[in-house]
Amino acid sequence: MKILVRILGVLAFIRLLIVPITSRMVIGMAAQVAAFGAVVLYAILFNKFSKKMHVIICIGFLIPIIFAGFLAIYGNTSTVAFDEDVVIVLGAGVIGERVSNPLALRLDTAIYYFERNPNAYIIVCGGLGNTATITEAEAMARYLHERGIPRERILLEEKSTTTFENLTFALEILDEHFPDGFSAVVISNDFHMFRAVSMARRIGINANHLGAPTPTLLLAENYLREMMANIHFWIFG
Repeated sequence: MKILVRILGVLAFIRLLIVPITSRMVIGMAAQVAAFGAVVLYAILFNKFSKKMHVIICIGFLIPIIFAGFLAIYGNTSTVAFDEDVVIVLGAGVIGERVSNPLALRLDTAIYYFERNPNAYIIVCGGLGNTATITEAEAMARYLHERGIPRERILLEEKSTTTFENLTFALEILDEHFPDGFSAVVISNDFHMFRAVSMARRIGINANHLGAPTPTLLLAENYLREMMANIHFWIFG
C-alpha cells in the first residue's frame, strides 16, 4: 500500500509539473492542482496517519474516482437509433476561425452520425467567444461543410454562451423548424454528456445521446471541472 501511494504521488507530482502546459481553464487548472497536490501530500505524510485516517482518506479519493467513472461510462454509452430528426452539437470553443480540438471531436462524431442518417439536420450551437473572430456555430458549420455535410442540412444557433443557452436557443429554432415535434440526438464530449442530457430534458428536449471522445491530455481537467459543474447543477439548477 505504501509503495503504491508513493508511486501515485510521483505520478501526481509529474502531472502537476505539466498542468500549466495542458490546462487552459482557470477552474480546470485549480482543480488539478488541488487533486494531484492532495495525492502528493498524502504520499509524503503517509507514515503520520493512523489506520482509521488512511481508510477515511482512501474513501475520500474513491468518491471522485467513482463519480468520474460514472460520467465516463454514461458518456461512452450511445442511445441513438440513427433515425432521429436532428443532431444537436454543443459548442466547445473556437480560436480565431478554427474549432478547438474537443469541438472537432464533437463535429467528427456528428459526421459519423450523419453518414448513417443523411436525412437528419445538424444544429450547431455557440455564439462569439473571447478567442474567436466568428461565432462558434459558423466555425462549426464551415468545418462540417468542408467535410461533405450539405450546408442546407446545417442549422445555426449563434447567440449562446453556455450549455444551457446552447440547448434553450436551439429548442427555439427547432420548434420553429419542426412545428409537429422532433426527435433529437445531443452530441458532446463524453465527460460532458450526462449534464448536457440532464439539461436538455429539463428544458423539454427528450433527446438520445452520442458521446465524442476527450483528448487524452485534457481528461483530468475536464472530468474534475465537470464533477464540480454537475454538483452546481444539482444544487442550483
